[in-house]
Amino acid sequence: MAEPSRPWDGRRTVIVHDWLTGARGGEKVLDAICRLVPNAPVLTLVSRPEALTGALAGRRIRTSLIQHLPFSATRYREYLPLFPAVIEQFDLDDVELVISTSHCAAKAVVPTGRAVHVCYCHSPMRYAWDQFPAYFGPERVGQLASAALRPVLAWLARWDRATAPRVTAFAANSRYVAGRIARYYNRQATVLYPPVDTEFFTPGPHHGAQGDHAAGGGFALVVSALVPYKRIDIAIAAAAQAGWPLTIVGTGPDARRLRALAGPSVTFLGNVDPDTLRDLYRRAAALVLPGEEDFGIAPVEALACGCPVVALARGGATETVDDGVSGILVTELSAAAFAAALRRLSHLPSSVADRRDRALRFAPERFEAGFAALVTRTLEGRFASC
Repeated sequence: MAEPSRPWDGRRTVIVHDWLTGARGGEKVLDAICRLVPNAPVLTLVSRPEALTGALAGRRIRTSLIQHLPFSATRYREYLPLFPAVIEQFDLDDVELVISTSHCAAKAVVPTGRAVHVCYCHSPMRYAWDQFPAYFGPERVGQLASAALRPVLAWLARWDRATAPRVTAFAANSRYVAGRIARYYNRQATVLYPPVDTEFFTPGPHHGAQGDHAAGGGFALVVSALVPYKRIDIAIAAAAQAGWPLTIVGTGPDARRLRALAGPSVTFLGNVDPDTLRDLYRRAAALVLPGEEDFGIAPVEALACGCPVVALARGGATETVDDGVSGILVTELSAAAFAAALRRLSHLPSSVADRRDRALRFAPERFEAGFAALVTRTLEGRFASC
């Protein structure tokens, strides 16, 4: 059977992504878009070979000059002040449709006046707007560096706002991010939840109707980039207070500090393959999410495997976790509050099947249909106004 026509068929299309450095939530969305738009090249600031998996394998990847700077593969964030100039250098003269997935600079590419630009926005630039202390506060980088960086990030915030008109239509990965887009860019955004591979992330064959995610005998799990705003330190302290073993999946610049905080009951696995991750979700007594997430794919993957979630009651988690049913939303960002939530998990009324049903609301086919509809509406609106 022939593939159905898509709004981008026959149009010169490019996909723009901030950076390709590993299988995090944003790159899972990118993978889904690449599957929908199979022939479009991907433009990115910097790329690591190990990140080119799935739909990115064999894809034409065009990188920026940052790719050729020292240590760019691991320390690309240190080139942040260069991002505005570099992202604007990509040549889009012959492009009719730009699709960007952006949490930093990708949305600021410069299309021609005739091109349509649809941006899937994971968040306006966090560190430039409301999370400067988490990344560049004095306790992170020292008093002098923090003071020196503050005007730089203020300038980046102004640039971030000024480049928003380059986008024809925004999609936000949650209602929470749509609110941030309205607040910082003065733009409306269509809420389009990211796709979660609910066909792969499933309960194990040994799970019964109620499952075996027993709060008393399992372990707590964190699946996250190890960056300051994720507040993994809270998860480490909470698990210690509750007397739970903790397993942490992920890598990032905060790894050394977090290892120094962790005791012998904390295991750092780094990045793991999908099969291992699924097995961890199936065996964990809870996924812990102490940071304020824009959406958070890991909680939905965990729910799809029947694993309950303990998350901060802010941001995207409030849209994915049913408090007191599929998990517990914690109103206070403290180790004591998260430890108390871990102790209450055994009283949740939901079964493995209930939690999986919650996750199915974020299945890939919903994203695919919504994304195609958004691009169609945007193209039709642009041509109708010409």
